Amino acid sequence: MSATAIEGRLAAAIRDPAMPVPEGLTSARGAPDRLRFAVYRNNVHVSLVEALAKAFPVTRRLVGEEFFRAMARAYVALHKPTSPVLIAYGRNFPDFVADFPPAARLAYLPDLARLERAWLHAYHAAEAAPLDAGEVLGRAPDELPGLSFLAHPATALVRSDHAIGSIWAAHQVETVKPVETGRAEAVLVTRPQAEVRATVLPHADIPFVTSLLDQAPLGEAAWQALSADPGFDAGRALRGLLALGAFTQISIRSEGPES
Repeated sequence: MSATAIEGRLAAAIRDPAMPVPEGLTSARGAPDRLRFAVYRNNVHVSLVEALAKAFPVTRRLVGEEFFRAMARAYVALHKPTSPVLIAYGRNFPDFVADFPPAARLAYLPDLARLERAWLHAYHAAEAAPLDAGEVLGRAPDELPGLSFLAHPATALVRSDHAIGSIWAAHQVETVKPVETGRAEAVLVTRPQAEVRATVLPHADIPFVTSLLDQAPLGEAAWQALSADPGFDAGRALRGLLALGAFTQISIRSEGPES
């Protein structure tokens, strides 16, 4: 039997407690030891639950330790790692939370988990130098509308019908203050100066930021935002994005990429 086949049987047996000890896996006595293998299988599950607990600390704090670990065990039973890199585990945990009936009363919980996942991704994202504000603000006025931007690897936008940014921020301290959860928020996750930031965007900025992250030209993004809110200030919003290190490069539609 090939090593790949042996690994496949071992992985399958770890995933499914109903499966027997894989053929060829024996104790020092030369016989299969189901109890020892069950301990090993349990340790794997426990380590995955612990990885989720560390990746989603605010989610865990909100629902309580016992509830979170029960939810995490249910997730682990259905989803095993597809990568040896453990920090990648749990990418679809927020979607699982959304479909987990006992958590349904907390409507904001799936989006909060998505924000925590974006924060973790930003923390481990590739290094890249943020775009210097002078490279943009020093351009000739007639060039600005055609500029588009490449997002930093750590940058992500998480939108929700609930106040997930305020909830997340409230749980960064020991004493949690009450939060009105019913208002919609969009949170921009960035990593300026190697520190992950979660910034709740002004409502008027959301169409602008969404368009720029989709690499729409600056003029188009500003027009869309102004159409939604005539009081929108594109200059203020752009300076804020640059200060947060949201981008790494600019390009001019007629001239092609420029670093």
